[in-house]
Amino acid sequence: MSSQIGKKITVSVFGESHGPAIGMVMDGTPVGIKIDTDYLAAQAARRAPGNDAFATPRKEADKVEFLSGVKDGVTTGAPLTAIIKNSNTHSTDYNNILNCPRPSHADYAAGVHYKGFNDIAGGGHFSGRLTAPLVTAGSILRLYLKSKGIEIGGHICQIGGHIDSRFDPVNVSADTLLKLSSGNTFPLLNEKAKDAMLKEIADAKSAGDSIGGAVEIAVTGLPAGLGGPMFDGAENLISKAVFGIPAVKGIEFGEGFDFCSMRGSEANDQMEIRCGKVACTTNCNGGITGGITNSMPIIFRVAIKPTPSISLPQNTVDLTTNQNTTLSIKGRHDPCIVPRALPAIEAVTAIAIANLLAEEAQN
Repeated sequence: MSSQIGKKITVSVFGESHGPAIGMVMDGTPVGIKIDTDYLAAQAARRAPGNDAFATPRKEADKVEFLSGVKDGVTTGAPLTAIIKNSNTHSTDYNNILNCPRPSHADYAAGVHYKGFNDIAGGGHFSGRLTAPLVTAGSILRLYLKSKGIEIGGHICQIGGHIDSRFDPVNVSADTLLKLSSGNTFPLLNEKAKDAMLKEIADAKSAGDSIGGAVEIAVTGLPAGLGGPMFDGAENLISKAVFGIPAVKGIEFGEGFDFCSMRGSEANDQMEIRCGKVACTTNCNGGITGGITNSMPIIFRVAIKPTPSISLPQNTVDLTTNQNTTLSIKGRHDPCIVPRALPAIEAVTAIAIANLLAEEAQN
């Protein structure tokens, strides 16, 4: 299924942006996870719309309702079903695009794939709104991973041409990741980068345009030996999960594309015994070699394209007349999706990591 991720712990997402509700079903959920509702609410608020001047003004409560799999606030191991009701929908904003697909949206490709039966309002099942139940699933699994000493966190590392500091790939701490993901809607390692980044977003918004960027994610506390060669490696599973987030267009682990200009003597992570354990003196490979974790922090960066919904006139086609036309997109849209994409990327990373652990436990 295209809307399902995971093998041992599966997460299936359902609903549309302007439907009655969106939600997820998680099967294979570890038993005995105590649901911290405050933690879930804090993670949902990081992703939710309408919480700052640079997000879409669509305001949704994003309150999670559990229908199964939770008893007395603890996971039972049965399929866990959660829904989030939609309330603030303006479907009429999309009347002018029913037959005029928006550039760089899924409208045209999805219309062909589903023979015109797809729900286009708000992007339907292709909307970033569907990341809300993913954050719910990922947050539950993050609680499970925390109990095992595994921490996931990230920061905005680029908006337009403005760059934040990068993680120290060898010494990134769990405390740093916890601080970054504790509720800050614009987390940075170097707060001095914030003003320039916000101005970049404001300038794009005032021009009726949008701007892209990137986030950097780190995972600490993982043992060596998780994953496998070739097609089920740790990088494969994380990448597949991350590409489920709308607007994601690239991912690189460790030095990534910078490897292209490096020599082996620079790129190789040399090894030593540290505190009685095998460790690397550098972490150019981002904590994964041969598709398998090597005990170093997992580090990766994700490229996020500019929000395609902009108010500037754009060229498109009218599918009813088969003629060229122009389109000005109405509705409520983010001038930069990067800050709200970050908690969703952290969440799907948790789903991938939890599956890596589940696979290892079976072996």
